[in-house]
Amino acid sequence: MAVSQVRPGVFLSDLDSALNACVLSSRNITLVVNASGLEGVAYPQLDLQVLPVPVQDRPHAPLSHYFDSVAERIRQNHTGATLVHCTAGRSRSPALVMAYLMRCEGLSLRRAHEQVLDQRPFIRPNAGFWRQLMDYERTLFGRSSVRMARTSCGVLPEALQDSEDSEDRAAYCVNV
Repeated sequence: MAVSQVRPGVFLSDLDSALNACVLSSRNITLVVNASGLEGVAYPQLDLQVLPVPVQDRPHAPLSHYFDSVAERIRQNHTGATLVHCTAGRSRSPALVMAYLMRCEGLSLRRAHEQVLDQRPFIRPNAGFWRQLMDYERTLFGRSSVRMARTSCGVLPEALQDSEDSEDRAAYCVNV
């Protein structure tokens, strides 16, 4: 699962996969969102646009400063597919894709997380990125579908019951 397709034309991966010419060309990648925090990454000589997101994978890093610009660039990429990557494809890049799904597809944070998790089951955005995503959801929709909850493993995001669900679903931890 080095490369995961979240939506048609939207992929998530780690850094190694993003540097693989076969990965990029076989998926028609024309836009790479580099959230690895590394400068000067040498991508294969293909016709690529690269959008750098110079943020480290730390809870207080300002990833939310890039939510709107990354979402808009993904939405406007009509020349091919987009690959969003960080170092491991577990924290920064999934958080950016969840922000895209909220902004451009109108999904709640809970639904965006479920969509990404379905395609990439080992994601684990750090607690700070979760808080930033929760703030972003409140800004976009005026409500929250996730809250931070104290668990035996520390403070983790917990999905709130969704009033749109027809079934009575209890809250569940989304980042174990």
